[in-house]
Amino acid sequence: MIDALLRDLRQPEYIHVLINPLPVYGLAMGLLGLTVASFLRSRRAQIVTLIIVLVSAASAWPVYEFSEQGYDRVLSMSDEAGQAWLDEHQHRGEQLIYFFYVLAVLSVIAIIVPLKWPKTSVALVIGTILLGITVLGMSGYIAYAGGRIRHKEFRTEPPPKKPAPSPR
Repeated sequence: MIDALLRDLRQPEYIHVLINPLPVYGLAMGLLGLTVASFLRSRRAQIVTLIIVLVSAASAWPVYEFSEQGYDRVLSMSDEAGQAWLDEHQHRGEQLIYFFYVLAVLSVIAIIVPLKWPKTSVALVIGTILLGITVLGMSGYIAYAGGRIRHKEFRTEPPPKKPAPSPR
C-alpha cells in the first residue's frame, strides 16, 4: 500500500487531482470566514482568514504546474471527447490563473497595509471578498471542464469544439 502511494505521488496528474480542491474549498472557507470576521469587526480574525485566502489562492500555482506536467499522460488515456474537455480545461486554467495570483497579492496587501494605515482595512477586506468571490466563480468554470475529462457521467453536453490551428 505504501509503495502504491509513493508511486502515485510521483505522477503529476495524480498530485494535480489530489491538490486541486485547495484553491476551491480553501478559498470558499476563507471567504466565509473573512465575511464573518468583517461583520464581527475582528481584525485578528480578518488576518487569520486573509492568510487562508492567501494560501488558497497561492495553491493554484502548484495545481496549475502539476496540470501542465501531467497533460500528455491524461491526454493519452482520454477518449476523443475527454481530450476536447482536457484542452478546454487547460485553456481556461491558462487564461484565469493570473486572477488567483492577483487575489494572493491583494490578500497580502490587506494584511500589511492596515498596519500603517488602519482606515484602509475595510476597503481592502471588501475588495478581497469581492475579488475572491469572482475567483471562486472562475475556479468553478475551470473545474467544470476538468470534471468532464475522465467522467463520462458528467458530460451532459457535447464537448467543446477545438479551435482551428492558426496559420504560422
